[in-house]
Amino acid sequence: MHAEIIERLRDDKDYYGDFGKQYMSNSDIGTLLTNPKQYGVSLPDNANFAKGRYFHQLILEPSKAENVRFVDSSSRNTKIYKEYCVENDVLFALLDKEGEELRKLVTVLMGNLDMYDLIRNPNNNYEVPAIAEIKGVMWKGKADIVHPDMVIDIKTTSKIEDFKWSARKYNYDSQCYIYQKLFGKPLIFVVIDKTNGMMGIYRPTEEFVKGGEFKVEKAIEVYNKFYSTDAELDIETFYYDEFL
Repeated sequence: MHAEIIERLRDDKDYYGDFGKQYMSNSDIGTLLTNPKQYGVSLPDNANFAKGRYFHQLILEPSKAENVRFVDSSSRNTKIYKEYCVENDVLFALLDKEGEELRKLVTVLMGNLDMYDLIRNPNNNYEVPAIAEIKGVMWKGKADIVHPDMVIDIKTTSKIEDFKWSARKYNYDSQCYIYQKLFGKPLIFVVIDKTNGMMGIYRPTEEFVKGGEFKVEKAIEVYNKFYSTDAELDIETFYYDEFL
């Protein structure tokens, strides 16, 4: 049964769709901690998501990247762009120049021998799903890369010198904690700056992971209070009660 679930979660439609929603994931952490009324509400796809997806596909799933279509337009305000979206019945599309920028970014990343050796280790597995019970709740995750010695997550950033702080803001600390539980290996971040191509390898400290565990505990507390089968409160009664 477990193997069948994992196999289904390999498909993005199942992972992100109704089947996958029976499991909590790191993306739920921010919602439960900041705006729990939005828990379970799917965010609409958009150009920023598509750019991140294409970047990852170029590295991890190149066959999927080959199927991404682009519009030869200077912006999303042109007649050409709007006509393309209408004719193809899509809400948005990536621009040619965006695709070119992302392909250049991948070339820079893979041109670094240390990064290449990590990402292209012959024993790596890519886009690997996993599920496990953590603190009484079932969680899912999908690793970019499962290396023999670690889990590797590839990130882009707009200011790499601030990554040590933004990593906490975007809940990469809770991702570390969850993925270490799911895969039984430490997680590291391979990061590249979208603006200048600077790269970094970030290895989470015990303190960083501990902070992530605390977030997971707080998120589960909110989930149990409002969304579990024996929830005591209606989510409509939620309000903030904090010290300044």
